[in-house]
Amino acid sequence: MFRKTLRRSLQKGLKKTRNAVILGLSAAALICTPVFAQVRTPESSGSVTYSNGNAVIDASNASQGYVMVKYTGGTSRIKVRITKGTDYTYDLNASGNYEVFPLTEGSGTYTVKVFQQVQGTSYAQVMSQTINVNLADELSPFLYPNQFCNFRADSAVVSTAASITAGVSDPLSKVQAIYNYAVDNISYDYQKAATVQSGYLPVPDSTLASKTGICFDYAAVMTSMLRSQDIPTKLVIGYTGGAYHAWVSVYVTGQGWVDNIIYFDGVNWRYMDPTFASSGKGNAAITSYITNPANYQAKFTY
Repeated sequence: MFRKTLRRSLQKGLKKTRNAVILGLSAAALICTPVFAQVRTPESSGSVTYSNGNAVIDASNASQGYVMVKYTGGTSRIKVRITKGTDYTYDLNASGNYEVFPLTEGSGTYTVKVFQQVQGTSYAQVMSQTINVNLADELSPFLYPNQFCNFRADSAVVSTAASITAGVSDPLSKVQAIYNYAVDNISYDYQKAATVQSGYLPVPDSTLASKTGICFDYAAVMTSMLRSQDIPTKLVIGYTGGAYHAWVSVYVTGQGWVDNIIYFDGVNWRYMDPTFASSGKGNAAITSYITNPANYQAKFTY
């Protein structure tokens, strides 16, 4: 009788232990499962459009911080200029497909112009449209993909960002994880930097695949990853010393925009310039340079 009772007790204990282990493993699996934030997808919904036979401007979602433009007039080289306080000039494909351009200077009146190449560096204006923009959220322009940080829900940068931030809920920790990934996994491509042509556009997924890139590639990868995790991020282009350069800034709830930052040491943020940090791992002189705000002058924000 005693043995039978003991056996039953042991069986019950083993069953409880097994169930606890299963629950523990299930919880661990849930914790480590990559979280795919809702990736914002630009739409040319057609509710507010302007056209003249040469180009179409879709401003249906200007309140979300972007316009979409396509050229329908032929196969010439095309440029788009968007102006509020600063002139932002972009190349536009001539294939008749929409491209996304951000409205990064807040609410107000923007002018969108489309130019067609006449010869060499000479261009003729083929369309001009004034658009009154009232942003629903001042952070929206820095959450959507655009021509300079181009990603979709099925992009490799999105799945990679979800994987490396799996189990992480704190935005600051996500920023640090993504920053560390960019620094540790992408090497600076000096040959590409020496031969890159004007008008170059980064392709974040290609940079991940090759594990090499120039400053523009680093910034585009990191911006795409952070935005895909619902962290407002600015891709900034300007000058560091006498060189044209690209870096990133992020928005942290309760703290605001953290500009030109590299890492959070528990008390203060430092420069988040993944290019120099990667090429100068452990170099005290480079660390000193990139933590000095005087060495960075922003020119454009995307």
